[in-house]
Amino acid sequence: MGKLIVFVFGLLSYCVFLVAFLYAIGFVGNFYVPKTIDSGVATSLLPSIIINMLLLSLFAVQHSVMARPAFKQRLTRTINAAAERSLYVLLSSLALIIVYWQWQPMTTVVWSVENEILNYVILGIYALGWLIVFFSTFMINHFELFGLQQIYANFKNKTAASPKFQTNYLYKLSRHPIMLGFVIAFWAAPVMTTGHLLFTVITTVYIFIAVKFLEEKDLRKSIGEPYAAYQKKVSMIIPFTK
Repeated sequence: MGKLIVFVFGLLSYCVFLVAFLYAIGFVGNFYVPKTIDSGVATSLLPSIIINMLLLSLFAVQHSVMARPAFKQRLTRTINAAAERSLYVLLSSLALIIVYWQWQPMTTVVWSVENEILNYVILGIYALGWLIVFFSTFMINHFELFGLQQIYANFKNKTAASPKFQTNYLYKLSRHPIMLGFVIAFWAAPVMTTGHLLFTVITTVYIFIAVKFLEEKDLRKSIGEPYAAYQKKVSMIIPFTK
């Protein structure tokens, strides 16, 4: 029964992630979802900035702290290790949903592209960014990354294999193509408002800081010399910018 509960929990966590991920495309792009980054009634600027930065900080703290190996070790002393990744995915998704729900619109326009052809080009780049994010997860191990491999192995009375160090496809151009996709998607806006710009600048800064000073440090420690050699050959996020 315990293994079945872990399995169902993992599936539900993945479903919540899919909803949050797909909603993000509409939220940032301002289409097809009830609440977007620019929808709603704008209020006072300073309170909006404070609330939005607190929301982004909530996600950043949760996302970074729970990803650290020391935190994972402590967590798996109290929960089934097979459910650890699923719990991380669920809480990250819920943190995103809170951002969507409570985001305060700041609708002053910073730039607006009037040319119709250029508008479509930027929207194409926006879609490309999200496609890079999605397909990059499969270039390593999508199912391990989101906890499905772990819960399936646990259900079958097996231990999931540890993730292998892989440098497939886009990983030969960028050590973190998932983050590259996010950066592209966030900046590719035909209409950029102050709220959208705040979101984009804060998330971009967080991505570069978290990758350089947290994730890369953990990867060097866990993988060792192969990762150090990989760092010397391949750009961290933006290709060809060694």
